[in-house]
Amino acid sequence: MALGIAAGVLIFGVIQTNAQKMKKLEVGDMVPHFALKDQNGKLRSLEEWLGKSNMVIYFYPKDHTGGCTAEACRFRDDYEAFQDLGAEVIGISSDGQSSHEKFASDYNLPFVLLSDEDRKVQNAFGVGRSWFGLFSARITFVVDKHGRIIHTFEGTLNATKHVEEALNVLRAAQ
Repeated sequence: MALGIAAGVLIFGVIQTNAQKMKKLEVGDMVPHFALKDQNGKLRSLEEWLGKSNMVIYFYPKDHTGGCTAEACRFRDDYEAFQDLGAEVIGISSDGQSSHEKFASDYNLPFVLLSDEDRKVQNAFGVGRSWFGLFSARITFVVDKHGRIIHTFEGTLNATKHVEEALNVLRAAQ
């Protein structure tokens, strides 16, 4: 627990980090500008997708863990459906570029994984931490072509449900 106390406040035995105090973006909000390196070391920014495609921006705790691997593989397996619906899948975590590169390679992930090691983008989206402040929360934002959030879904233990939710929202928006 002491690891998270430096970045947060201990309240009744649960660590609350500064990111948890921030307001999570909600439906109707515009997503903030971001520019992060992907699994190949290429700098990618929000402007790359604005006006061109809907986005499913999903924040996840850690590469190569059970729930995160299941979630990523489910996004992989349904990637063509997302493409058919005019959406790009973008995964973001605090893991570094080399971890993302291995994760994408090990599981043949066809979508972008962005490295947010300093958590600036996670903080801008209001993505807090879970598991006693040790890992980022699992939150998915479905965003239209104009950068407006049309749906959010949060659930640390329900990793593959994020994919179903996102597909259903995109289908309904057609």
